[in-house]
Amino acid sequence: MKATVTVMLKDGVLDPQGKAIGQALHGLGFGNVGEVRAGKIIVLDLAESDPGRAKSQADDMARKLLANTVIESYRVEVG
Repeated sequence: MKATVTVMLKDGVLDPQGKAIGQALHGLGFGNVGEVRAGKIIVLDLAESDPGRAKSQADDMARKLLANTVIESYRVEVG
């Protein structure tokens, strides 16, 4: 079963990568772009058939390793 963990910096945390992307987009003529926030998506292929257990395992992985919960938030989707 696949689990997708999306990790983003929390609101209020400086995002230099997002800022650089935003500036580059403006430089390319995309002036209608406002704030840009960069994050990461981690796709896990779990040997689990129960969606509830898969989500619980992926959540545990995210809390323990994949996200720095002090400055990042995360979302887990299973499917």
